[in-house]
Amino acid sequence: MPTIKGDLIQLALDGEFDVIVHGCNCFHAMGAGIARVIAAEFPSAFEADQRTEYGVRSKLGTISAARILRETADFTVVNAYTQFHWDGVGRLVDYDAISSCFGAVATAYPKARIGYPMIGAGLAGGDWAEIAPRIDAALAGLEHNLVVLPD
Repeated sequence: MPTIKGDLIQLALDGEFDVIVHGCNCFHAMGAGIARVIAAEFPSAFEADQRTEYGVRSKLGTISAARILRETADFTVVNAYTQFHWDGVGRLVDYDAISSCFGAVATAYPKARIGYPMIGAGLAGGDWAEIAPRIDAALAGLEHNLVVLPD
């Protein structure tokens, strides 16, 4: 999996990506992690989330999206529904939902430069060793990068 160090949002604003993907829950809550930053920086991404059905398990593995147009940037934020809820201990990320979401991204944006953080491996409690191969498989043959914050 290609990996670069930097700030995913700034890199998108700088024109490095056509699509950025982040993990969401199914309850329109973007109150923590990178989702909170995305909701604040790109209200249309939060609005796209709010247009989806609230609190239904069938949303797992699907995506919603918002196009962001700024002076020097034109990219899409993809809300990937990778966890049902955000509350509790243990693993909240759904590994099959990760596969489905990234499959949907590959289908919707086959020619895009795609960037994403370590979705599901932070607050959602997932194992990156389990998640990364799923993303790699779904995005095989596409231009994509994991973006990690510098040390």
